[in-house]
Amino acid sequence: MKLIIAIVHERDKQRVGDALLQAGHTFTKIGSTGGFLRQGNATLLIGVDDERLDSALQIIRSSCRVSERFVNAAETATATALQTPSMPNLVADISGGAVAFVVNVEHFIHF
Repeated sequence: MKLIIAIVHERDKQRVGDALLQAGHTFTKIGSTGGFLRQGNATLLIGVDDERLDSALQIIRSSCRVSERFVNAAETATATALQTPSMPNLVADISGGAVAFVVNVEHFIHF
């Protein structure tokens, strides 16, 4: 058995959740916040049998979208490090997609 800890962008959480449920996966959703622009995320805890791991990861991969936008450097967590006279005020932010950690589950108990 595996535990997938998936961090998805706020705008993708409904799409990912619906797709996982439709495929028969259950999960726990926790609200979270990203570090760079402090954007909203959802952290999904998904327990899967080993043979269903690839299916769950493919659902996450196909349900999350990556986007690029330009933001004012002052909005970022590293604003003071970025603001120098030689740098423009806008920085590219690539957001979305997902990050997934897959952990072996040694023992599972359902009460």
